[in-house]
Amino acid sequence: MIHDVNELNKNAEVIAGLHSLAAKAVDDYLVDPQQCWQPTDFLPDMSQKDAMDQVIQLRKRSDGIPDEVISSLVGNMITEEALPNYQSFFNLLKGMNGEGNMASDNGWVRWSRSWTAEENRHGDLLNKYLYLSGRADMKAVEITIHNLITNGFDAKVEQDPYQAMIYTSFQERATKISHVNTGKLADKAGDDVLARICKTIAGDEARHETAYKSFMSKIFEVDPNGAIMAFEKMMKKKITMPALLMDEDEKKDSLFNRFSVITEKMGIYTTFDYANIINHLTEKWKIAGITGLKDYAAKAQEYLCTLADRYRKIAERVTVPPIVNPAWILYKSS
Repeated sequence: MIHDVNELNKNAEVIAGLHSLAAKAVDDYLVDPQQCWQPTDFLPDMSQKDAMDQVIQLRKRSDGIPDEVISSLVGNMITEEALPNYQSFFNLLKGMNGEGNMASDNGWVRWSRSWTAEENRHGDLLNKYLYLSGRADMKAVEITIHNLITNGFDAKVEQDPYQAMIYTSFQERATKISHVNTGKLADKAGDDVLARICKTIAGDEARHETAYKSFMSKIFEVDPNGAIMAFEKMMKKKITMPALLMDEDEKKDSLFNRFSVITEKMGIYTTFDYANIINHLTEKWKIAGITGLKDYAAKAQEYLCTLADRYRKIAERVTVPPIVNPAWILYKSS
């Protein structure tokens, strides 16, 4: 927990003062719904006479995709489907929505609505694609989504908006990487449409990542000591993946653990990626070059500047089982 209430209140005050930055970001980084891509742009048009032929072609394209890639795609989709939790999380942060009005014109509240609205399309598109492909056990998938939303979401940011901006900057980049690499494997397996879907979703995540990094850049300008301490706190706690609570995480063979092992094994999202994101954010926010820090913040600076290399050493020692049982896969009798 944050033991210094004054620190949290100070961070909340800084964030509340940046509401106009968030309002501007809605226009700068997000796309009007009338111009934005929608799931139907990538799926069979069920209003057409040849709709079933389109579905058959989709199923043919998806047949060659390895089970592990389908399993990872399902995990990515389930993560996106828990958006009710993410919007609630954002509005519970200190300084974001003091009036408690989800329809407020406050810049941060507008941002949370518009951001999650864009994210919502990702789950819709991947869910429908997987349903039509016949490759996933959709009942098991639906139960997992239900459980994830029921179990809630804890990014471990302690209501601190600074830590939340660190978390979202990191997580949006991680999600982008995961979708990009899934798309590459789909393309290699012969499904160019799924490859385009993943690339398009990754493009959204890239825009969102840029926005969150810009929010944090401003916080570093306004309050470098507080910003660097928030960065250190999040890195010491490690970034908790949004889908962590999709089932009983303490189980060794939990769905989340299987999903994580598969993404590591397939090169979709790895410990090296985690290390590289730390390095990217450290360089983006010019951590090494910040001067005039207080003693405690200077120690955090030193820690952060060596952290990526530590994780790269960990990544070099990571091993995965030669055989991983994919989750959510529909095994058909021959």
